[in-house]
Amino acid sequence: MGKVVMYSSVSVDGFIADENDQPGPLFDWLSSGDVPLDESGMVKVSQTSYDYTRPYWDQIGVTIAGRHVFDMTDGWDGKPPSGIDHVVVVTHRGRPEGWDPEAPFHFVDGVEAAVAKAQELAGDRIVEVAAGDVGGQALAAGLVDEVRMDVVPVVFGSGKRYFGSVHAQHLLEDPDVVIQGDRVLHLRYRVRR
Repeated sequence: MGKVVMYSSVSVDGFIADENDQPGPLFDWLSSGDVPLDESGMVKVSQTSYDYTRPYWDQIGVTIAGRHVFDMTDGWDGKPPSGIDHVVVVTHRGRPEGWDPEAPFHFVDGVEAAVAKAQELAGDRIVEVAAGDVGGQALAAGLVDEVRMDVVPVVFGSGKRYFGSVHAQHLLEDPDVVIQGDRVLHLRYRVRR
């Protein structure tokens, strides 16, 4: 099975969105370069960020997100983001009414079930868990192998926390990747077992 990676862009003080659920400048690094990161032409990064991010994106088979993110993005119009094959949505409400049953989205109740379904779908590819409450639940349940952060030089002061509502201590290994891009610092930590 592929590894489970918790991932997001994050402020220096640990937030993935402000109090109004807005990312503010957290994704500016994804549009401030001159190297296209995907086929849309909208996402352009520095060469350094491309060399780090593109190989990672190419390894992702499934993304796990919460229902809140799904609703905020309107389910990405039924097309998983960044060329990912499937999205597993953690929700207690189930599939939205009228949702295309052919769209590669899977609605499950609970983070353990989400990771199991995602690993089944991903095979040996990476399962990416969105940071925030769902990512924090997966970390607390011992289901995360690696934490990746794109740290952006901004301080929010408050908002939606990278690790959600995790209240217990979890040890990570020393960062095995530290790469400085333009207006972003890419970090990768393995979760200590």
